[in-house]
Amino acid sequence: MSGKLSGKVAIVTGGAGGFGKGIAEKFEQEGAQVIIADFVEDAGQKTASELKCEFQKCNVTSRQDWESLVKFADEKFGKIDLVINNAGTTYRNKASITMTKPTNDVTDEDFDKVFAVNVKAIYYSSNVIVPYMQKKGNGGSFVTIASTAGIRPRPGLTWYNSSKAAVINATKTMAVEYAKDNIRFNSVCPVVGLNTGL
Repeated sequence: MSGKLSGKVAIVTGGAGGFGKGIAEKFEQEGAQVIIADFVEDAGQKTASELKCEFQKCNVTSRQDWESLVKFADEKFGKIDLVINNAGTTYRNKASITMTKPTNDVTDEDFDKVFAVNVKAIYYSSNVIVPYMQKKGNGGSFVTIASTAGIRPRPGLTWYNSSKAAVINATKTMAVEYAKDNIRFNSVCPVVGLNTGL
């Protein structure tokens, strides 16, 4: 590997499996110090052990957990360079194997969970970590794993689509707002991922 992330410190939310684990592994290979932030402690610890990186239990819908994550990173490495907002969720139709649900069947609980994990977590990450990066004065980078659903919505996923569209829009806005601080914001819209079994 090129080691192009050598010396960088990265936080990867939802890093215990799936896309997050793949991102954490690639970053490790490129020389970054990685902190896997995940609310599933057993899986997170296992992945961190496999990849020889750090783990911090984190519920991304909790401001307190984000603050604890920053404290952990600062005490361990003295900085944060990269934040990969990978954690995300959707709702599913229990009556079928599909990942869609008629909009009128979406519950208050479904809606609140999707917007808490997919949108409010992004708000917390920036609201807590941007001031930290500004104080350090070294810039930084946020990458949010969004979805093609945010730019080409699909039926049966109205509020999931909306949550991802909100994230894409917020990312564009913050990219402009924090450019002066050399803090970059980008979103990625994956199409297909492999199930790792975690």
